[in-house]
Amino acid sequence: MDYIVSGIQQVGIGVKDANEAWAWYRKHFGFDVPIFKDSAQASLMTRYTSGIAESRYAILAMNLQGGGGFEIWQYTSKEPQAASFIPQLGDTGVYAVKLKSSNVEKAYDFLKSKNVQVLTEPSKSPEGRMHFYVADPYANIFEVIESGSWFKRKSFPNGGVSGVTIGVSDMDQSVGLYKNILGHNSVAYDVTGKFDDLKGVQGGESSFRRVLLKAHAPCKGAFGNLLGSTEIELVEVKDRKPTKIYESRNWGDLGFIHVCFDIRGMKNLGKRCAEAGNSFTVDSSNSFDMGKAAGHFSYIEDRDGTLIEFVETHKIPIVEKLGWFLDIKNRPMEKPLPNWMLGMLAVNRVKD
Repeated sequence: MDYIVSGIQQVGIGVKDANEAWAWYRKHFGFDVPIFKDSAQASLMTRYTSGIAESRYAILAMNLQGGGGFEIWQYTSKEPQAASFIPQLGDTGVYAVKLKSSNVEKAYDFLKSKNVQVLTEPSKSPEGRMHFYVADPYANIFEVIESGSWFKRKSFPNGGVSGVTIGVSDMDQSVGLYKNILGHNSVAYDVTGKFDDLKGVQGGESSFRRVLLKAHAPCKGAFGNLLGSTEIELVEVKDRKPTKIYESRNWGDLGFIHVCFDIRGMKNLGKRCAEAGNSFTVDSSNSFDMGKAAGHFSYIEDRDGTLIEFVETHKIPIVEKLGWFLDIKNRPMEKPLPNWMLGMLAVNRVKD
């Protein structure tokens, strides 16, 4: 393949107060390593912000046990809007974010001890892995799920982002994008019915078709070892008409605003997306700066308008305090960064 999808780099989370939200995610989910903090005008995103170049503040934070990060995103030029309804499982868009865990029962007990709103008891997914659902204080839904893909094991009971649950209106029409362009072409399950493991999630009593897709190839690219294996669960509700989670709202409003994949070979990916009828809707064209980080980003939409971001990283701070920045723009596409170098990101850890 002439481009590489290394894994989920981050999920964008629209919040009212980024610093407050990050403090919560540090304490409860272990996302304590900042990659960047940046204030800027989102001038390239006006297609999704009602034609207005809004200002924003963003923090990209990671859990260095492995997995993708959170891009915690706050409007500074307007008040972010909540959905006018309570999103239900099967509504179109990113409904839940999957967090990997090596001990699901331990993660459950930890979050219960912190008085976090746990929605379901630990139970087995259709694939047979233990998992449960939980809500943050901002009504965002997370699924803590058993995983064997790790960068570095630590004592915290969960790691970073291992996947997302996305509501689609027509499974057969939607699945091709995630399989063929994003490379998640291994079908772990394709099941239809009512599911006990979803009871407790808003709308979870409905009948669904659930398809779990996994990236078949081992993780490649500079950050492949850190991001680890990823999965995408597509959910189609069968007994009601789904609502778009971001109906009449903008990118950056409250909730999961996008899922972002770390890639190499942006131009070739752009050609592939165009050939498949999913042309870039936003393209930074060359290099953008995000505070101390830089790269090339683009967006596409799935058939229901869910925003998928691609980022080709050019430069990141490894040890910002020492002025050590890593330029990977000309690095061989498939070559991973050494684990010791990625591990140095821990120097930037914020301890509460």
